[in-house]
Amino acid sequence: MADQHPDPRRECAELSTLRDMLRYAVTLFRSADLHHGHGATNALDEAAFLILETLHLPVDDFNAFADARLTSREKALLGARLARRVEERVPAAYLTGRTYLKGFPFRSDARAIIPRSFIADLLFSPLFDGSGEPGALVEEPDAIRTVLDLCTGGGSLAILAAHAFPGARIDAVELSPEAASLARENIADYGLEDRITLLEGDLFAPVKGCVYDLILSNPPYVDAEAMALLPAEFRHEPAMALGSGIDGLDVTRRILAEGARHLAPRAGLLCEVGLARPALEAAFPETSFLWLDTEDSEAEVFWLPQQDFPSAAKAGRKA
Repeated sequence: MADQHPDPRRECAELSTLRDMLRYAVTLFRSADLHHGHGATNALDEAAFLILETLHLPVDDFNAFADARLTSREKALLGARLARRVEERVPAAYLTGRTYLKGFPFRSDARAIIPRSFIADLLFSPLFDGSGEPGALVEEPDAIRTVLDLCTGGGSLAILAAHAFPGARIDAVELSPEAASLARENIADYGLEDRITLLEGDLFAPVKGCVYDLILSNPPYVDAEAMALLPAEFRHEPAMALGSGIDGLDVTRRILAEGARHLAPRAGLLCEVGLARPALEAAFPETSFLWLDTEDSEAEVFWLPQQDFPSAAKAGRKA
């Protein structure tokens, strides 16, 4: 009878090459019915990432090392991490301490959610990159001089914004001291302390009186029902960075209530709300949100110009 409870720590010792390890890990992940939602969408991609990152190899080319033989120490390390992935449901990025967004590496641990915002794709798309796309939301990236990143978490979007808008100074705001400490490390890794100012506080409170050419936000947006049903992998992340009230819009309402006064004329807000589009449109039926798609998402991020913001009274009121 097949072993129903494999021990990766023991079984990995029998493997020889990275290819062997990948085959084993994919089988293990699929049999364990893991949830993949932290940078990888399937067992194969996550297994390849976990193996390559653990061994400090380039994560974009498994085949280059597929037939390399593993040392005993490497097998033991991988066995331990695979065991934690299936037994404790710890996301791979927390096991390796690193993840990637648009090819940029970031430190990642339980102080903040794992970077995975669709805003990253949009910042480097024709809508924002100055490539002359008709209907572009930012025609000249160099003209963006000030950016605010609300709910910065580990700082990934602020860092990407510094690269997308090379002439901009960025204020990054985070309420959690733990997440802010991680953001500070990531910002230092990129040597961007002179361009990114990290501010600890609640949304717009640390930037009173400041006006920006662009506001970015990937706020908490999971509703209460979904929070109760979260896969185990997401329960390793800070709950305050995920849940946002009954309908998932508590923080977004506050951003809409105050955002207009912090935007320059013709500036706008780029905000991610996940699957909350129906709830948001029901709460603000007179507001014209422009929904933006990416290769991997549909209508999970909206653009709202300064002049189209709802009145503060409406934005602050729950539906």
